Amino acid sequence: MPDSTWEVAEPTKLTFDEPVTSLSVRIVNGTVNIVGTDESSARLEVSEIDGPPLTVTRTGAAILVAYTDPPWTGLLKLLDRKERQRHAVVSLAVPAGASVEVGAVGAAAVVSGIRGRTNVRGVTGDTTLVGLSGTVRAETVTGSLEAQAVTGDLRLHSVSGDLTVIEGAGSSVRADSVSGDMAIDIDGTPTDLRLTSVSGQVAVRLPDPADARVEANTTSGAVSNAFEDLRVSGRWGAKKITGTLGTGSGSLHATTVSGSIALLRRPPRADEPYEDETGKVL
Repeated sequence: MPDSTWEVAEPTKLTFDEPVTSLSVRIVNGTVNIVGTDESSARLEVSEIDGPPLTVTRTGAAILVAYTDPPWTGLLKLLDRKERQRHAVVSLAVPAGASVEVGAVGAAAVVSGIRGRTNVRGVTGDTTLVGLSGTVRAETVTGSLEAQAVTGDLRLHSVSGDLTVIEGAGSSVRADSVSGDMAIDIDGTPTDLRLTSVSGQVAVRLPDPADARVEANTTSGAVSNAFEDLRVSGRWGAKKITGTLGTGSGSLHATTVSGSIALLRRPPRADEPYEDETGKVL
């Protein structure tokens, strides 16, 4: 299929009738929304745009939405008043099986319903990932990262932005930060859960009952543990939470230098029985 290029300087809608297998979006300031669909074609809407035009390029089954002079090759350009005037709101519907790559400087990103590989790199904007089932890689400098109901392998990295996982059900979750806080909610057995922080707080909520080998330690932070089968050791300075929950088929490793670590119980599902304070099953 012949390559095609469009220059977008005003609100525009485009439809790509031929199958699309990969998407790359790179914007500065504004918002990018990407949703996976059951269709093989793709649709693009630029509802707001200020500053230089965006270029949309179709090469075979790949779509690229970006500026012709990408400022992220030199972030100092963002100090220029002209660069700060860049702003775009871009929405795309693409096949759910497509691979997605997003680069956002100062822009918020929302990606949902994608089964292919997803890679998001942000600087100051917040990133939200919903219902992704492929391999996910996301990193940020100061923006927050939130992943909801992600079932693929999940890798998160932050400098100072907070990391949040809600109803995580992937076989592998790895997250690391320098000073950002982590709140990790696991809905299932954590096959491989590894969390690392320097000064950020780490809170992990596990199902009850859970099946995991647990080793969590902090050099100078506080610890909190809601599971009777786990042992807390160390009273001054370094502290550890260790032990095995259930069959120990999964693993949880959490490490922080000065941040606190809390292991919490997930409440039972609405269709699961639970015991009251007297031990009676309700």
